[in-house]
Amino acid sequence: MDTIYALIFGIVEGLTEFLPISSTGHLMLTAKILGLSQTDFLKSFEIAIQLGAILAVVVLYWRKLIVDVGVLKRVLTAFIPTAFMGAIFYHIIKKILLNSYETVLWSLFWGGIFLIIFEYYHREKKTAVDDLKGIPYSTALMIGVFQSLAMVPGVSRAAATIVGGLILGVRRKTIVEFSFLLAVPTMSAATALDLLKSAHEFSLGQMEFLFIGFVSSFVVAILSIKFLLHFIKNHTFIGFGVYRVLIALLFWFVLRK
Repeated sequence: MDTIYALIFGIVEGLTEFLPISSTGHLMLTAKILGLSQTDFLKSFEIAIQLGAILAVVVLYWRKLIVDVGVLKRVLTAFIPTAFMGAIFYHIIKKILLNSYETVLWSLFWGGIFLIIFEYYHREKKTAVDDLKGIPYSTALMIGVFQSLAMVPGVSRAAATIVGGLILGVRRKTIVEFSFLLAVPTMSAATALDLLKSAHEFSLGQMEFLFIGFVSSFVVAILSIKFLLHFIKNHTFIGFGVYRVLIALLFWFVLRK
C-alpha cells in the first residue's frame, strides 16, 4: 500500500458505494489489479474508507437524518436485520467471503442478470410510496432484510436495497434516497465493529493511508450521489446490470489466464 494506491481505493469506493454495482466487489478487484493480497489491513482499509462515503450522505442529507425524526426512525428500523446478521456472520464475512474473488464474480454476474430481468419487467404502480416518511415500518424492516443480502461481496448493498424497495412498492427516487440514508448506520456500524477489533494493529503510516482513502472517497461519493439522482430521472438500472455482467466476464478471463 502507498499513497497512490490509497487514493485509487478511495476513488473506487466513492464512485461505487451508492451505485448498484458493489463497492466491496470493486475494491477487491482493484486490489487484484494492483497485485495486492487481501491482508487483514487491506480488508479493514476497504471497510474503513466507507466512512468517507458516509460523511458525503450526512453532508447532503443531514436535515433528514437529524431533524426529521420520522425518517430517522424508518432508517433505524431498516438497519435492524443487517445489524443482527452482521454481528452473527462477521468472522465468516471477513475471514472467508472477503478472500473469495470467485464469490465476487459470481455475485456480480448473476446480480447483473437479475437486475436486467427485473428492470425489464418492473412497472412502478401509481400507488407506490413517494415520500420517505410514508414508508411503512414493516416495509422498512423488509428493505433491511434485502440489504442484508449484500453481506455477500459483489451483491451490492445499493442494488439489494433499491430492488427490494421497488419490489415492496416504493418509488424509484424515494428508495434511492432511502438507500443513501440507510448506508449511514449500516456502514458506520460495520466500520466501528472492524476498527474496534483491529485498529490497534494499524501503524502510523497505515493511518495516513486511511485518511487519504477517507478524503478521496468523500469527495467522489458526493459526485456519485448527485449523478445517480440525475440518472434515475430518465433511466433504469439495466445499464448497470449489463456492466456487472461484462466486468465479471472480463475478470473471469483475466483471472483464469
